[in-house]
Amino acid sequence: MKKRLKHTMDKLGPGLITGCSDDDPSGIVTYTQAGAQFGLATLWTAFITYPLMYTLQEICARIGIVTGFGLAGVIKKYYSKFLLYPLLVIIFPAITFNIAANLAGMGAVAHLLYPSIPIFAYSCIFTIILIYGLFFFNYQKLAYVLKWLCGSLFVYFFIPFSVEQNWTEVLSATFIPYIEWNKEFITILVAILGTTISPYLFFWQANMSVEQKNHHISNGNKEIREMKFDVNIGMLFSNAVMFFIILTAGTILYPQGITHISTVKEAAEALKPLAGEFAYLLFSLGVLGTGFLAIPVLAGCLGYIFSDVFDWKDGLDKTPKEAKKFYSIMLASTIFALLINLCDFDPIKALIFAAILYGLISPILILIILIIANSKKIMGKRKNGFLSNLIGIITFLLMTGSACALIIEWL
Repeated sequence: MKKRLKHTMDKLGPGLITGCSDDDPSGIVTYTQAGAQFGLATLWTAFITYPLMYTLQEICARIGIVTGFGLAGVIKKYYSKFLLYPLLVIIFPAITFNIAANLAGMGAVAHLLYPSIPIFAYSCIFTIILIYGLFFFNYQKLAYVLKWLCGSLFVYFFIPFSVEQNWTEVLSATFIPYIEWNKEFITILVAILGTTISPYLFFWQANMSVEQKNHHISNGNKEIREMKFDVNIGMLFSNAVMFFIILTAGTILYPQGITHISTVKEAAEALKPLAGEFAYLLFSLGVLGTGFLAIPVLAGCLGYIFSDVFDWKDGLDKTPKEAKKFYSIMLASTIFALLINLCDFDPIKALIFAAILYGLISPILILIILIIANSKKIMGKRKNGFLSNLIGIITFLLMTGSACALIIEWL
């Protein structure tokens, strides 16, 4: 059994880490709000977003494996680096604000567990730990740590069982889609879609697939098969976590009339009297685990994008001395995020700002990814098939609609 588990874990890597990092503290807030505001009405979305996430991340991973470049590197080589400059202007603040919101969430939850230490002190401590890990762990060690941090998400599978469930109602809400044609419900659907299909994950997946390829020698067919298995497990796990968080909020918070959750701190505080100390502790520990998982992914994504655009040496397999600029970008984004928190900037505003910026670039990026994946010159025999294109186009249309809805809501 141990050998089989180890063999399975060895096969998992970039796909699992990518999927789990998507369930970061900011994502947890979105899913909790969905359940608190509408009960079980949005449970079915987990089954809709799964194929969309899998298809896009599989395409990005395949691009990385076939070309040996990250997504930004492919765009620069085969199209134009001028396409990437507007992206840098948008994605750096978006990811930095995302990191800031995650640090704020981690600090607030840690403060709930141990109130004697101020929130900003926790944020500083977490930042130091994260920077140390990024700078002093090599690729294998960091990948190993991130992979096992994914286990922190298992806590969300147990919380709904701390209260009695009407499983007939749960199954009905899971498999029968329900939509309310009003502003509030459409807004939460857009938020769920925007949270699960985030642009930074496209870049991270492609670059990490390149790193994985550089550390494993295998033939092309085996490599593609293992990548698909890895991405499939990662996206399935990510959506299962989303499902159980919505279920938790929908069956614990919603019946008590707690319909507005804007931070992970509020979610944890609301759970404590209703679901008990154990559920509250599990929820809080899950927030900390996902924060430690997601922030290196966010910062690393920025490092890869800037390095690809400006031809810097990059890679988590290189030391900070070998790839100074790559590590400098990761350091800068994390420090800026900490400063945002120390300036007492509202983390909710940070999340809204990041969501709007992500919403603006997601449809454009998905279209570019589909064009690359259908290019015989770039992908050869590994170019997209019919099903990948069909789901990719559906995702593009949904994300375009989401972007329009986000802009209208913001205005």
